[in-house]
Amino acid sequence: MATEQREDLGDEGPSRSVIERALTILGTFQGGRIRQTLSEISRRTGLPIATCYRIVQRLTEWGALERDAESRYQIGLRLWEVASLAPRAVGLQRLARPYIQDLYETTGYASHLAIREGLELVSIERFQSPRRPTRRPLVGGRYPMHATAIGQVLLAHAPEDIRDQVLAGPLEPYTPRTYTDRAVLDRVLEDIARSGYVVSDRQVDDVHIGVAAPVRGADGAVIAAVSLAVTEKDVDGKNMIHLVRLTAASISRALAAAGFAETPS
Repeated sequence: MATEQREDLGDEGPSRSVIERALTILGTFQGGRIRQTLSEISRRTGLPIATCYRIVQRLTEWGALERDAESRYQIGLRLWEVASLAPRAVGLQRLARPYIQDLYETTGYASHLAIREGLELVSIERFQSPRRPTRRPLVGGRYPMHATAIGQVLLAHAPEDIRDQVLAGPLEPYTPRTYTDRAVLDRVLEDIARSGYVVSDRQVDDVHIGVAAPVRGADGAVIAAVSLAVTEKDVDGKNMIHLVRLTAASISRALAAAGFAETPS
């Protein structure tokens, strides 16, 4: 049985199971890397090109990956079909989507829904105008929680051990305004937990101001957050805060009516 599950990787170092290497390959399709060549996958995984080729071929045959006319690989439809069965993200997305879209259509600014997964946030829904493009977040993308409004809301309501791990750093600075001091960020998180919202002033880039509020499940626990990305010249603080909190409350009521109470990991 052991010989079926593990293969000798020669000069690659300690052996890893085929499953571990397959998951490593799939994990490279993150951070905006939608299409990759075999050489790029090999370089990012640290796997020999021959080993990488064999596993990529198996993943392609199964449908987890697809190869285009330019010999680049992308996530396949079958993997997406399997992922769509995940109740936590997909169920939440389905219930919240009309409210996130309404927030975007009302304000004209990018609206965003995210959940926490471990020490990171995962984007699960987003609406934005093509006239006001923003590079991030990408739906399905993972991002640190300390620098964004939506991440700070999720971190403020995370279990103490998760919060401590994030605060222990490193807290990467994206702009001079990014919170990188543990004591300062800790005080901000306490304020968020008390007030029920946060305004994050250009902590990820020099243009956008984020406004975010928590979304609660049927049991009252915070399971997600919603945010709006506005610009300094157009910001209407009180109105934007009201709209974001109203959207979060509306989603929370919809989740309560549906009995949706998934707990973040």
